[in-house]
Amino acid sequence: MQTKIAANAQAMKRWLGKAETALGNHSDRLNAINIFPVADGDTGTNLYLTVRAAARALQESPPETSQRASIQLVPAQNDVGAVLAKAGQAAMEQARGNSGTLFSVFLCAAAEPLSGHMRLTATLLAAALNRAQIRAWSALSDPVPGTMLSVMEAAARAAAAVDAAQNGNDSNHALGLVLDAAVEAALEAVVRTEGQLDALQAAHVVDAGGVGMLLILDCLRSAVLGGELQSELLDGLHGYDVQDPHIHADLPDDDGVEVMCTISLSPLDAATLRQRLDELGDSVIMSQVGPSPDQEGRYRWRVHVHVLEPGPALEMIGSLGEPTGVTVSELALPRDPNPVEADVRSLEG
Repeated sequence: MQTKIAANAQAMKRWLGKAETALGNHSDRLNAINIFPVADGDTGTNLYLTVRAAARALQESPPETSQRASIQLVPAQNDVGAVLAKAGQAAMEQARGNSGTLFSVFLCAAAEPLSGHMRLTATLLAAALNRAQIRAWSALSDPVPGTMLSVMEAAARAAAAVDAAQNGNDSNHALGLVLDAAVEAALEAVVRTEGQLDALQAAHVVDAGGVGMLLILDCLRSAVLGGELQSELLDGLHGYDVQDPHIHADLPDDDGVEVMCTISLSPLDAATLRQRLDELGDSVIMSQVGPSPDQEGRYRWRVHVHVLEPGPALEMIGSLGEPTGVTVSELALPRDPNPVEADVRSLEG
């Protein structure tokens, strides 16, 4: 067990900073095994850029002061939930692809049980991981086991089991046990992904998004417990050795485009849009951005869908509101050997 434990808001900032670095270092291998739901080889890039948005949001001004149920004010910079909520909203606004969108949902939901708390405990972490995995599963219209969703769920279940065995123990030792269990369960879930999806089994690889989520959880463990990342976690994962080929490059290109945007909708219009997008395309993800409605009772939603042609989807979305941050990306992209570097140059250049 590590002894240098810091379970506060600063640790959450370190977590996302570590995750940004780790995903940047591993993006190429994650891209190499990215074949589900489409073999477009960009999971590593998408996760990296989304986590980067979250991490860099915390380098700016702190979020607004939060409030406990007991009316005791918690300084925003010390509020674990407020810090993660700020990061989650930034990630949601700039989310890339399926994996980035689902991570954004995960982060926003994890922040909710932590709001008003200055310190992470085993019980709070278990609650946060459970809320996050449930919200991620529900954000997808057609969730599939064997993806990063399964890794999130396994980590949450393991955390809950250890917390229950600790009978509400709020010590650092109990928190360490929960973190260790969550990462171990995430690794086991990643290994299982290969047998859960036919495409992965045929290619003899594990799920790219699942590995990315494993890295993110190990970064959380490292940031809180003060230890190094466990590089040995990745040893033996099928398709992940440096000498392994880029599996996605040998598979047929997928037709169609990925459409993403943010839009304010009433609850009824949000349900209508999800139903219509389900009929038009696939990989539909819709998640609420922020907890409060505007003066007209509309909530902001982040929308993601894969369709053959962008026109009908954009027309459908536009009929219900005014979308912002609209992006349309080809699912079959040129195979860039250094996709993260290319994206960074294009965004910062």
